[in-house]
Amino acid sequence: MTDQIKVLIIDDSAFNRRSLKTMLESNRTIRVVGTATDGEDGLKKLNDLDPDVVTLDLEMPRMDGFTFLRILMRTKPTPTIVISSKADSESVFKAMELGAVDFIPKPVNRASMELYSIKEDVIKKVLNVRNINLKNVQRRIADINLKLSLGIDTAAKPIVKITGAGNEPSGIYAGFKLIAIGSSTGGPSALQRVISGLDKNMKISVIVSQHMPPGFTATFAQRLNKYTSLSVKEAEDNEPLRQGMIFVCPGGYSISIMFLDNKRILKLIPRRQEDKFIPSVNEMFASAAQEFGKMCAGVVLTGMGDDGKKGIEKIKDAGGYTIAESEETAVIFGMPREAIATGKVDRVLPYYLIAMELNRWAKG
Repeated sequence: MTDQIKVLIIDDSAFNRRSLKTMLESNRTIRVVGTATDGEDGLKKLNDLDPDVVTLDLEMPRMDGFTFLRILMRTKPTPTIVISSKADSESVFKAMELGAVDFIPKPVNRASMELYSIKEDVIKKVLNVRNINLKNVQRRIADINLKLSLGIDTAAKPIVKITGAGNEPSGIYAGFKLIAIGSSTGGPSALQRVISGLDKNMKISVIVSQHMPPGFTATFAQRLNKYTSLSVKEAEDNEPLRQGMIFVCPGGYSISIMFLDNKRILKLIPRRQEDKFIPSVNEMFASAAQEFGKMCAGVVLTGMGDDGKKGIEKIKDAGGYTIAESEETAVIFGMPREAIATGKVDRVLPYYLIAMELNRWAKG
């Protein structure tokens, strides 16, 4: 990439194209090299403009965002950020399965100055493309496509080279009762693979904090539910923590565990002014460590930033088991790298080996 990040905006709304251009170019590190009215127009401009990142609407005439993504990832793989309305949450996750690396919800469907409320988020996510490992995005897509062509269950382990998992950790409590998983950019596909591999017979609870805005986590939980024999749902405040259940923290909240009336319940904490990340992986890990101690496993998957770093230390100090996704498969290695740097991570693994490892220790 050059010093400036080059952006191609694809949106059928002239207002959205102008607004996004104004937002992005308010940051000197970003240059909008062109705009397109639909996917077909975007494909024509790709080779000439050679953007570093594409922002993409999904519902457009002639060629929609899904068709564009399929062709893009096959012919000229480029980091793509979907900008879509909350009403299209199912479509957003479909786009991410096709190769989009992130998404931003539009505040409204119509042309409105409210669109400018996403300015900070758009700039941040465009700047993040410098840290994206696009080869790992491509590998996940290729793995799914290969399995579909061969008639193999797409939830099974990827057809990729397995590298060493490192030395056997010592002093780990076998038979833990809680798994806490944190992730950000690139997390949805990694979570799908980890959760799909968990043993359905494990008497265990799972809580998940994926950095995601409000309005999308319920759909995300429903999609995850299709890939596992365990039950997945969006967590509710004061809901009892149950075995055989996977609870996804709602967007806009952090999740913690509290012991009340002789049972453990889930507490949802609204975003506070000091919260840098939401849901907070650190908050979830700290709570898991306090309530479960050595009977807890903490997992840090792909993502930008350092959320989970302080929490992973607390889980390890409480005697729990800690895992971080390896650079080999992470879309962004930021969160795992920061966790590993603490010296408190027991095992660094590609995402396709994490469920196997969790199954082994959770069974006791």
